[in-house]
Formats: sequence, C-alpha cells, structure tokens
Amino acid sequence: MEYQFKKFEKKNIRLENRITLTKSNSIGFPQKFYQDNGIKNFKYAVLYWDEKKKAIGIHFTNEEDKDGFKIIHGQKYGAQIVVRSFLKENNINPKIYHGRYEWRKYNLEGVGEIFVIKLKERSKK
Repeated sequence: MEYQFKKFEKKNIRLENRITLTKSNSIGFPQKFYQDNGIKNFKYAVLYWDEKKKAIGIHFTNEEDKDGFKIIHGQKYGAQIVVRSFLKENNINPKIYHGRYEWRKYNLEGVGEIFVIKLKERSKK
C-alpha cells in the first residue's frame, strides 16, 4: 500500500473566511479570505458606510482613489487596511465593535461588487 502524504505547511495561519475589525483600528483579511477572493491582486480598498444598518462595504480596486485605503499585504497572514479615520468619522468604536464578521457580496450601483459586514456591539471592556 502506497501513501500519498502531503506536508502540512499552514501552521499559525488563519484559515477562516471572515473579515476582522481589530481594536487597533484596522480591518483584517485572514489568509483564507485573502486567497479565496484574490485580494493579492488589489492595491486599494474603498470603504462605504450604512449608518442605519451599521454595515461596512469594502470595494477592492487597483485604481488609486484619494479616499481609498492602501492594502498592506502580509507574507503569510493575508492583508489589512488601517482605517482609523474611517472609524472616527463614522463614530465606530473598535473596542466595542471588534471581532470576526461573516460577510456577503453586494452589487453597489455605480461601484460594482463590494463585501459587506454588519457590525455588532461587543463588550465595552
């Protein structure tokens, strides 16, 4: 009997397909989300805010936009964008809303495909 072993090389990699809002003012794209959605092919993320639904829309693009956030690509850990100004402008306290979020795709008229996360309040500690 022959075995077909493949070495496991993904130790310490976030293998989840969610989007993360961190307490340190950034939005993270873990490795699985990053790979599955081809984020490595983009340079910028433009954010949208729906105040009533407490939803953030994220549009990935290569077009330089004065309002876009530069994507910081990691070596092993996906990518992130630092969004302090966006959070401050929209009164989003990352200490209250931090966490991992399920996302869905939405077609925003005039923009195209965006990824949407709906924020939920966490503990205020």
